Amino acid sequence: MPLPTFDVPFVLGMMRLHEATDMHQANHLADWIEARLEQGLHWFDHADIYGDGAGETLFGQALRARPALAKRLKVVTKASIANDNPTPGSGKVKHYNASPAYLNRAIDDSLNRLSVERIDHFLIHRPDLLMDAEATGRALDDAINAGKIGAAGVSNHLPSQWRRLQSAMHHPLRANQIELSIAHSTPLFDGSFDDLCADGHAPMAWSPLAGGALMEGEVSHVLTRLASEHNSTPAAMALGWLRSLPNRPAPVVGSVKPDRIADMLEGPDTLPRETWYELLEAARGHCVA
Repeated sequence: MPLPTFDVPFVLGMMRLHEATDMHQANHLADWIEARLEQGLHWFDHADIYGDGAGETLFGQALRARPALAKRLKVVTKASIANDNPTPGSGKVKHYNASPAYLNRAIDDSLNRLSVERIDHFLIHRPDLLMDAEATGRALDDAINAGKIGAAGVSNHLPSQWRRLQSAMHHPLRANQIELSIAHSTPLFDGSFDDLCADGHAPMAWSPLAGGALMEGEVSHVLTRLASEHNSTPAAMALGWLRSLPNRPAPVVGSVKPDRIADMLEGPDTLPRETWYELLEAARGHCVA
């Protein structure tokens, strides 16, 4: 079976959606979603902790206002982070929970908030060190069999962690979201990127612009020069760097600004080999051995 891929220039990350007050009006957000679909961007990445569910809720309100959109897009959502950033003195402790009860509830809640019939990819957001792999694997298999999720996957897991889960499942894990960028290339050198590709996971790269760090220092100078040479933008070149990797990782882009999104589409799909290594060298401060 061929490795699954996300057939888009990048995935639209909804982490900051709830912070964009102009998106709180359902018809306005529906217009924004439709405009992205017209640009060929039909994958949207969510998580239950984004705005404590507010991101999914706003997205679902837009789909209820314009139901035809739901059939034209695909959604990823994630769960397992509990009590994210608790208020000091609240008595709550941030922790991870991949128990069947927690994930089953998270899937149902996300389906309701998003107003979709199925979550295309459901990912375990962070590895729960107390996870009962057999029980969690059965819960994910059951959710796929019930048609609630199209496929299960992981995020921020080590190969040993996702393989323990996979060994308890009938259905294959199909997606894997990791931090990956020119500035954070560790997965390319520690074997974890090779492992996820070998295990048939479609790779997704969060923080593909390293939280703005790529626009500073030597790598910024190189990106600016290369963007000029390719009639592109620095951000678009950085995303092309990721897509040049084997199995074409899908960058997860966090901006909801139309002009920013348009800028990131203004670039080559992939980069020439020497250009790719030039950017790696600029970020690491030395050439490959």
